Amino acid sequence: MTCKDKISAMRAELRVMNKLIPEAMAGFGALSRAAKDNGPLGDKEKEYVALGIAISQRCEPCINFHVEALMKSGATREELGDVLAMAVQMGGGPAVMYAAHALAAWDELAA
Repeated sequence: MTCKDKISAMRAELRVMNKLIPEAMAGFGALSRAAKDNGPLGDKEKEYVALGIAISQRCEPCINFHVEALMKSGATREELGDVLAMAVQMGGGPAVMYAAHALAAWDELAA
């Protein structure tokens, strides 16, 4: 399954969950908007933080979504590499594996 297929499948699963627990998901959405729409950091910087956490938490769907969001926010592959280096430095071997996935997601989505 490609990265794009995984993103699409995850969005479909989230739509189903939104129907089951709309209040909880609306609350999560409000939290997400509050975190993103406030403060001195821009979207790109916040997405880099989110990607670093996604790598450390080993959340492949999160990695895919945040790489996609980074591309939309004007991030570059070189900036991504710098963030991946920090994620590897902080997370050791497991972070190496998920950082490689983040790079593969970038390259696939850029194609």
